[in-house]
Amino acid sequence: MDQIKIGKFIAECRKKNNLTQMQLAEKLNITDRAISKWENGKAMPDSSIMIDLCNELKISVNELLSGEMIKMENYDKKAEENFIKLQKEKEDSNKRLLFTETIIGTITTVSFLVMIFLTIFSIENIVWKTIAIIIGIIIFIIGIGTCLLIEQKAGYYECNNCKHKYIPNYKQVLFAMHSGRTRYMRCPKCHKKTWNKKVIK
Repeated sequence: MDQIKIGKFIAECRKKNNLTQMQLAEKLNITDRAISKWENGKAMPDSSIMIDLCNELKISVNELLSGEMIKMENYDKKAEENFIKLQKEKEDSNKRLLFTETIIGTITTVSFLVMIFLTIFSIENIVWKTIAIIIGIIIFIIGIGTCLLIEQKAGYYECNNCKHKYIPNYKQVLFAMHSGRTRYMRCPKCHKKTWNKKVIK
């Protein structure tokens, strides 16, 4: 999505409807700072507020995402283009999330192993050794828990049996046997337990 173009379009529509940034913000129950960020192309309206914003500006969501008024004969084509752009942005976001998960997982594991190694060989007092090991375990649990949360939310899992794509809940991901990002889980469609791989699209 072209945030600059969309921002200029929001400003244009707001002025056309004789609304100040403050007035529009009050109608949407947000701050005028958020409106300013949209209009400067620094942020996009959240999906939860998009319909209300469009109603206030007297435009469609399709027009908002296009950053321009759309003629009826081009409406379907623009809708498809916007859908494809949104899907691409979601895929890119999921890829970034999974890359972040890899970084967090690597740092957490290396830090945990280094801390345990140093604790065993460097600290002689049994009380401090125990405290250091407990802290290391807590850090490890938090780090891996965060990685699993990211993995659960980014992209989908694809059933090896029926090829159905789905998003499992956190508990399913946590307790499933796994090899990398492939997990042994029950598909909600065919109800068979197979090795389901993580997919982005």
